[in-house]
Amino acid sequence: MTEGFQNRAGLAIAFVLGGVAAISVNDMLIKQLSGGYPLHQIVFSRSAIGILFSLILVKIEGGWHLLKTDQPALHILRGLLVVVANMTFFVALAALPLADATALFFAAPLFITLLSIPMLGEKVGPIRMAAVFVGFIGVVIMQRPWAGTETLQASRLVLLMPIIAALTYALNQLLTRKLGVKAKASVLSVYIQAVFIVVSVGFFIVAGDGRFAADTANPSVQFLLRAWVWPPQEDWLVFGGLGLNAAIIGYALSQAYRLADAATVAPFEYVGLPLAVFWGLVIFGDLPEWEVWVGIALIIGSGLFVFLRERQKARQVKGRVRGRF
Repeated sequence: MTEGFQNRAGLAIAFVLGGVAAISVNDMLIKQLSGGYPLHQIVFSRSAIGILFSLILVKIEGGWHLLKTDQPALHILRGLLVVVANMTFFVALAALPLADATALFFAAPLFITLLSIPMLGEKVGPIRMAAVFVGFIGVVIMQRPWAGTETLQASRLVLLMPIIAALTYALNQLLTRKLGVKAKASVLSVYIQAVFIVVSVGFFIVAGDGRFAADTANPSVQFLLRAWVWPPQEDWLVFGGLGLNAAIIGYALSQAYRLADAATVAPFEYVGLPLAVFWGLVIFGDLPEWEVWVGIALIIGSGLFVFLRERQKARQVKGRVRGRF
């Protein structure tokens, strides 16, 4: 563990489980809306509502002065990474079943384990590296490299989108660990929501009239660039739920990665995989193909192995420390 960081693993795990549950609901709601609204409108609405809840949490955690920072560039970079992670994942979600897109995205904990070495100075031994390699084999299987484009559910580019989302999400959570030394979770959430609002307004200015989506039937491009639509009354509650979820996700995940090592927290995000399968079946009637099941098994297995290995090493270190006194 990097010196100077908090390490309250139990509380961090509780926060990550709550955050992942909120993410699963968020993804299900956005997939429901993806056929009628542009992504940047959904993101703007969600973040505009979410930032209000996050500001309330800032007030509760200490007051508005907490929003002052001496690391604005890192906060902006972290926000942009989250934007890229969300945009690429949701673009894929418009064309892929929920469980398939989520399973590919869960390369993120593997990236977190790898990137924690250069970025946080955390140590990952050869056994854990081998487990990470097995997880990436699962990702490759889900990409179906042997299949022709005519047999795939979506293009190769769309299949790559959740992997890009996983990489940028991993970088974001490692920055969370760095920034969380000084910043409260509520502050980290506010900065993320603010970046989302700025980027979505930029999308609206450039593409809000839908002119870039007029000549394509591609569902991912349509979702990204179609014109803004005033929502009917029955969708207002969905947008409100997305906003509340955004605040919960931003706070819970920021808090989780503030309180414990990235390699300890990340494997618990795998709870999102069975939740995605559940929502995909119940709401959309989708069940994953065999390649996705194999990939899920390899990714979850490798992630849990990394976690258990981390716990074992932590017990050994504690035992040696106690033996000295």
